[in-house]
Parts: sequence; structure tokens; C-alpha cells
Amino acid sequence: MKALDLFCCGGGAGRGLHQAGFEVTGVDIEPQKRYPFRFIQSDVMTLSIDFLREFDFIWASPPCQQYTLAGTQWRREGKEYPDMIDATRDMMVESGVPWVIENVPEAPLRNPVILCGTMFGLRTYRHRLFESSFTIQQPEHPEHVARSTKMGRPPKDGEFLQIVGHFSGVPLAREIMGLPGLNQYELAQAIPPAYSRYIANEFLRSIGIAEGQIEMSF
Repeated sequence: MKALDLFCCGGGAGRGLHQAGFEVTGVDIEPQKRYPFRFIQSDVMTLSIDFLREFDFIWASPPCQQYTLAGTQWRREGKEYPDMIDATRDMMVESGVPWVIENVPEAPLRNPVILCGTMFGLRTYRHRLFESSFTIQQPEHPEHVARSTKMGRPPKDGEFLQIVGHFSGVPLAREIMGLPGLNQYELAQAIPPAYSRYIANEFLRSIGIAEGQIEMSF
């Protein structure tokens, strides 16, 4: 089965889709030298509906800066960021292909589920929302008992890493996220592959395919 990874950046989501057994194609307007699968450099919003229909599953992570708390100061100072969620949703609905939109907790997604690193045993909270065209079971959300590292310094023992902005501790972030080789910017834009693998397996379950039943493609 083929998955399309829109606004793919360095490939955090794409890796999880691949782990679930999909053949992955990424699309991003910027070159992505470390994207590990087939990559097309293109403006996502110029893709044809016929192209989208070549895939069995579509993942989209539109730019989040319009909604992030970290970007509040810059928006107040007049910085403008693209707001592409509605247009992305409309495009995918028109395609008729099963889809997911991922974004930050402040984003205006419709009836989303939330995923957190604690659900997957990761040393980061990294909350993200997921809107989908199919049902996703909301996992139990463990209580947050660890402190998050303050920005700009390495985490102390027992602290969770905040992987945002110019965070400190790139090697540790790679280990925590499961994303070897990505740089600081790419990590700050990525989600852990555990998230997209979970969502992909929820999609497969929704169409009657058990986890691990689709052929892995290497």
C-alpha cells in the first residue's frame, strides 16, 4: 500500500508510515536532503487531485507557526505565517483517499485525538493533534509527572526534553524521537515516528487489516 506524506520536512511522520508497512512518497516545497524515501519537491497546494488518488493513504502536516505558542510574539509583531489547514482538508476530502492532518494543540482541527510521548514510553511530551477521515482510538493519556527541560539547557536526570526552537541536546533528541541523522531544525519540526505508526495502524484496523499484515517495503 502506498502512503503520501505531505509537508514532509525531514520525514518523522514518513518513517512511522514506513514502519507500519507503507511505501512512502514525501512532498515538500523545500529540498529535503535527509528524507529517506521517494521525495518530490513541490508546492503541496499545486498537486493535482488525480495525483493524490494514486495513493491509498494521505498524511499531511501543514505549517504550524500560525498557531504555536512559541510564535505568539512574532505574530504580534506583524509576522505572517501561512494558514493552510482548511485548504489542505478540502483537497484531501475531494480526493476521496483516507487522510490524516497533524498539527499543534492550538491548531483548529476538527474532533481531533491527541498523542503524547508518554503514550509510547518516550522522554518527551510533544503533544500533537490528529484529525482524520476514519476513527482513531484515543489512547489513555498518562499523568505528566516529569518536569520538562527549560529552553536552552540540557535536561537534568528525570526531566523530559522539549524539542522546540533552538533546544539543547540534539543527539539526545534523535534518540528520544527515534530520528537518527536529523538536524536541530528538522527535529523541532518533526513528530516521533511512533505517532504516525500508531495512526497508520489505526487506519489499517479500520479497513480490516491487522498490524503487521501488509508487506514491508525496503
